[in-house]
Amino acid sequence: METGAGMPSGHEVKDDSLSPEDLSEVLAAGTREIHEKAENTQFVKDFLRGNINKDIFKLGVVALYYTYSALEEEIERNKDHPKFAPLYFPAELHRQDALARDLEYFYGSEWQSQISCSKATKHYVERIHHVGQEDPVLLVAHAYTRYMGDLSGGQILRKVAQRALKLPPTGEGLEFYHFEGIHSAKSFKQLYRSRMNELELDMENKKSLVAEAVKAFHHNIEVFEEIEEVGKAFPREVSDSGMSHHAAMGGDISKCPYYAAKTAASGGTAYVGQLAMAVLRHPTGQVLFATWFAALAGFAAWYLM
Repeated sequence: METGAGMPSGHEVKDDSLSPEDLSEVLAAGTREIHEKAENTQFVKDFLRGNINKDIFKLGVVALYYTYSALEEEIERNKDHPKFAPLYFPAELHRQDALARDLEYFYGSEWQSQISCSKATKHYVERIHHVGQEDPVLLVAHAYTRYMGDLSGGQILRKVAQRALKLPPTGEGLEFYHFEGIHSAKSFKQLYRSRMNELELDMENKKSLVAEAVKAFHHNIEVFEEIEEVGKAFPREVSDSGMSHHAAMGGDISKCPYYAAKTAASGGTAYVGQLAMAVLRHPTGQVLFATWFAALAGFAAWYLM
């Protein structure tokens, strides 16, 4: 299997202690608020509940296709740039081809003539191209925001979509979420972050990257909101996991898996274990716990791993 530029065999990573000035830590801290805002858009919340139909999901795949086509075009343009080259992992990360296969599954062999770039996605694409051509260092922020999210919460979304949309267990329509060249997402994310931390950047560069990552999140939020608005015309297909999670827990927020996952992210591991046992005593909670706890833990891992 082809690997990225200079990748160690098996994705080994040095177990160095992180500094608050490391780029990965600066980015995580600087985007925490906007990341949470993105998680709490109606589109994402509905998606996690399984409250999504195939037409809405397809709009998301189209938006991703245009976004990654732009991102990977600029990555290829700048693959030898000294402040991006260490993050060049085409075989492991690039998503354009996988998204093309997903679009062919949903739209058929003539899919290219049936899709178009929406207004919000076009703004996102234009920003990526501007950065790649005018200030390639900022491309790090866009790659980090997209790929690290795909390897964390994105894996949970794959499971929710497969169940809610009754997609084939063999993976058709969900190839975007399958990273064939990555055997351990956690190890690869550690490697990627270590490569980021080795980039020769001063604090002004790092602040600029935080600002650009915040812009990337804003673009994602705009795409989510646009899809949500267009999707109001489509009927929703609520899966078994689509009922109100608070209602299923009798209205007690302390029994909610979302609350438990947030507590876990704050370090309350023992308390979460107790909550997990309480939730699992409820029949409906058994299904909800698996989806919601994993989803929020996955999003928390985007920061903590």
